[in-house]
Amino acid sequence: MRLDKWLWCARFHKTRALAAEEIAKGRVVVNGIVAKASRELRVGDTLILGHGVHQRTVQVRGLSAMRGPAAVAQTLYEETPESLAAREQRAQLLRLAPEPADMLRHGRPTKKDRRELEQLRQQWDAAPRAPLDARWSARMVREGK
Repeated sequence: MRLDKWLWCARFHKTRALAAEEIAKGRVVVNGIVAKASRELRVGDTLILGHGVHQRTVQVRGLSAMRGPAAVAQTLYEETPESLAAREQRAQLLRLAPEPADMLRHGRPTKKDRRELEQLRQQWDAAPRAPLDARWSARMVREGK
């Protein structure tokens, strides 16, 4: 069975074209060799799927000529224990890391933000200031002593 078709049947990719595109990018390795989409897949082959740190290592347990329900698709492969442990560790790190989007402050101001801005404007208007015509200079300050 073709590799791209198996990846589609096993529900790793939504379409066969997306599966072929990932294979063409070199993100699928079969038995330690970067594969082509037309590669014939056999039961027992080991696949490394993904790119960078988001990798899955699976063993082919079955072949299917058609795409079926997810429950059936999960019987076509078995993820290795090392891959499961690595994915769990990554998930744990993501849970412990702070969400970067929480630090972003843009978009419309909230009601609280608007109240704070209004309070600052009122304080600015109430603060005593010299007339705009009077210019400050170090010379004037020294003479005023």
